[in-house]
Order: sequence, then structure tokens, then C-alpha cells
Amino acid sequence: MALSLFRTLYARLALGLFLLLVIVGGLFTALSLYSVREYTAAVNQELNRDLARNLVADRNLVTEGRLNRAALKELFQLYMTINPSIEIYLLDRDGQILSYSADPDKIKRNRVSLAPIRTLLADPGAYPLPGDDPRSHDRRKVFSVTPVPSEANPSGYLYVVLRGEEYDSAESMVHSDRLLQMGAGALAVSLCVGLLAGLVFFRLLTRRLSRLTERVESFEVGDPEDRSGTDAEPVPTGGDDIDYLTGQFDRMARRIAAQLDLLKDKDHQRRQLVAQVSHDLRTPLASIQGYLEALQLKQAELSPDERARFLKVALAESHRLGRLVDELFELAALEAREQQPAPEPFLLAELVHDVVQKHEPEAERAGLALAIVDADPVMVTADIAMTERILDNLISNAIGHGPAGSRVTVAVRASDGGASILVADAGPGIDPEDLAHLFEPFYQASGAARAGHAGHAGLGLAIAQRLAELQKGRISAHNGDPAGAEFRVWLPAQ
Repeated sequence: MALSLFRTLYARLALGLFLLLVIVGGLFTALSLYSVREYTAAVNQELNRDLARNLVADRNLVTEGRLNRAALKELFQLYMTINPSIEIYLLDRDGQILSYSADPDKIKRNRVSLAPIRTLLADPGAYPLPGDDPRSHDRRKVFSVTPVPSEANPSGYLYVVLRGEEYDSAESMVHSDRLLQMGAGALAVSLCVGLLAGLVFFRLLTRRLSRLTERVESFEVGDPEDRSGTDAEPVPTGGDDIDYLTGQFDRMARRIAAQLDLLKDKDHQRRQLVAQVSHDLRTPLASIQGYLEALQLKQAELSPDERARFLKVALAESHRLGRLVDELFELAALEAREQQPAPEPFLLAELVHDVVQKHEPEAERAGLALAIVDADPVMVTADIAMTERILDNLISNAIGHGPAGSRVTVAVRASDGGASILVADAGPGIDPEDLAHLFEPFYQASGAARAGHAGHAGLGLAIAQRLAELQKGRISAHNGDPAGAEFRVWLPAQ
């Protein structure tokens, strides 16, 4: 349980904050103690800067221009008794220790460095400036110093260590525990306040991440939240990275949900397609098989005219089956985008004239008139072969649905920066409920069934739509006025 708790981002951030505060608090305490010591040394040296000079003047250490050794000895004995916090040393001009007020057994140096002494005498404001401590080979302490017997004629120096060993011992006993307690208290308060503030901040930060994680988990198990809008909605830019991530996830979730819906719809269409293909293939095959079996079984009983009729029907059904298989392969290639257009500029009206001329015999056999009613000289950029295939499908479809004695019209007009091809028939038209499904593979409109075209596989319009879309065009169907159906194909000029 404890191990899993520290796997959460909030617990890791809290632990990281705690360790950071401990490190920062420890460094702050150490720096504070060091700063306090430095500050105390600076204040002590500043307050006692003239102590050595005052001792010489107040205790009459110089008499008639010479150092009074007896008075100096009395001074050593006096300060060892009444003020053991300072130590007084008499130095010669080379820094050699001549006499002192400290315990002789604790003196470790015979001389002290004159460099800090000369620096302080030259610049009394250069503090804190530590000098050598005669009680230690490496320790340095703040001091006060004055030339003796006089600055004009110095023969040595009165060197006063302001923080002697007794001072250090007393400070260690009195203040070490208190400073430690103060540092520990400051560290504890800082830890508590900083940790509390950090936990609140991290909670506000990770709460949104937790909500986002819950949404991701809900989406993963198939229960995404209701997210209105589309993929085109802009990602929020006014928030932070978490807001941006949430917006991106929402867009991704909507896109995935839409793709899942599309896949479900495609799967449904695929099932319908397989069922319809099976039905449409089975029908001509059953017809061919039936007539051929009848010829085999009854060939002696059938007249030559009946045999010819049977063969004609079987041949027509085989042609129908061949066309259906070709259309299936063509539609599959278009769906897989195996065929790509090779666009080039050409005059659309010329292609329309050629295609109409090619279909005139078909129209004559159906008892229809096929005519071009309008042909604007507009250039388009499209694939000539694909455009011809679209026209073949639309004109054949119009001829198949137009009643005998009617007319199928074709027009080419400039429209919306491109060109529109209109193919209209005078048939029964399209039922309104069929318009939305007219370009679906194998969809057979109810009007087609009433017109006697129920055997049509319903692939021509689907193929025409795919070809138009590959060329960045579009196709639509409408009912004519007053009757019939009208198909409109738009192709871009550029």
C-alpha cells in the first residue's frame, strides 16, 4: 500500500519538496550560523578598534617615551582576572611574542604574522580582519593593535585578541545550544510552512492531472465523456501546459470517437456490400446455370428458336455478370486509391461531344433522343479518362431510366471557378428518401424498381462519385422540374 502510494505524482512531488526543504533549510541554518559569527566578529572588532591604544593611554604603559614593563605586567594580571575574554600580547617589530596575559602552557606560536596588523593600522575600517591566534597554529581571530611606545617611534606592538579562549568556551557553552535550538526551530517552521504551501499548490496542480487521467481511463474502457464540438475547435491558448494537454486530448478523443463511428459505419456497409454482392452475383449465375441446364436436358425437345432464345438469355446474363465483376474491381481499386488521377487542362465541351456521340446508338435502341443543349467553352484541369468514365455512367444511367420517346439532355456550363456537367432525363425522378443514399454501392432506389430496373447492381453512381472526388470535384443529384432526375458534376478549372 505504501509502495503504491509513492507511485503517484502527488506523493513524489511531496517527497521531493520535503527533501528540497530539508536541504535548503540545512544550508540556510549553516549559512546563518556562519553569518552570525562573521557579523559578531565584525561588530566586536569595530567596537574594540581602539582598545589597544586606550589600554596604553589609560594604564600609563608608556613613561617618558619608553614602555613601562611593570605597568604592563600589572595589566596582564588585571585582565586575566577581570576580563578573561581578551588576551594581550606584546610583540616586537618582527611579530615575535615578548610577553602575554594568557596561560603559558597554551601558547602555540612564538610569533604572529604582521601582514594583518599593518593592514589594520593603515586602514582602521578594514574589518572584520582576523589575525593569528597565538593559542593555535591555524586559527585566526579579530584583534586590536597599536604601536608602542608610540606611532612615531615604534619598538613593537600591543596586540589584543578580542575573542580569547575563555570567550570561545563561554560562547560555546551559552550560545551553541540556543543557536542550535533557534536554527532547528527556524528549520522546522520553514519546513512546515513550505511543505504545507507546496502540498496545497501540488494538489491544485495534480488535481487537474488526476481528472485528465480519469478521463483517459474512462475513454480507454469505452465510456468517454460527452464532448461536444468538432476537431476543428482550437486548442485553448490562455491556460498552462495542462490546459493545452487537456484540449489536445479532447480533440484526440473526439477524433478517435468519430473514427470509431466511421469504422462501425464502414463495417456495416461492408457487411451490406458482401451480402448485396453475393445476391447480385448469385442472380445472373443462377439464370445462366438454369438456362444451360435446360438446354442440356431438353435439347432434343426444344425448337431451334427456343434454343436460340435460351442461349441469348444466358449470354446476356453472362455479359451482365462480367460488367458487375468489372465494376466491383473498379470500385475496389477506387476505394483503395490504387487509381490516381493524372490531371491536365482540356476543353470540357469537346469531351462531352465525343461521349454523347458514343452513346447515341444506345439511346436510339432505347427509343430516346440524346442531345447537348448547352456547351460553354470552359477549360478544366482533370483526368480525361476518369471524366469520360463519369459521363459514361451518368448518360447510361439516364438512358436506362428515361421512358421511350423522351429526351436525355447534357449541358456544360461555367460555374464556381470551374465547370458543371448536367445530365437530365425525363423519367419518374428520385424519391426524396432515396437522395441521401443514391451514391452508396448497391443501393437501388425505389423509383428504379418501379421503372423496371431492379436488376441493376447500383455501382455506376458510386463509381462516378469516387472518380469525381479523386479529381477534387463533386457530384450531386436532384429532381428535375417538372419531372425526371438531374445529375450535376463539378470539376475545378485549376
